[in-house]
Amino acid sequence: MGHINEIIPNELENRMKKENDLVVIDVREDEEVAQGMIDNAKHIPLAKIPELKDDLDQSKHYVFVCRSGRRSMKAASFMDEQGYRVSNMAGGMLKWEGEVVV
Repeated sequence: MGHINEIIPNELENRMKKENDLVVIDVREDEEVAQGMIDNAKHIPLAKIPELKDDLDQSKHYVFVCRSGRRSMKAASFMDEQGYRVSNMAGGMLKWEGEVVV
């Protein structure tokens, strides 16, 4: 496993406006996501990442998000091992100050 790049929430918010190949994946559980998630994020609970990984385009850059950053780091590490270009959002949704959608 290589080093996983971490991106701070404000940087992610700025890059989402500029980069077309950036995809945010929220790995929290359904009940957590129901309280709000980053606009345009794709919801894939952590446990489903291995079975759904082949549905993801390897040419994209995936940024994984969870509540605090631990579960998303697990997802990012797994996807990195599978050859995907990934980052983890440091601090998770606890640090996100941008808009959320319900």
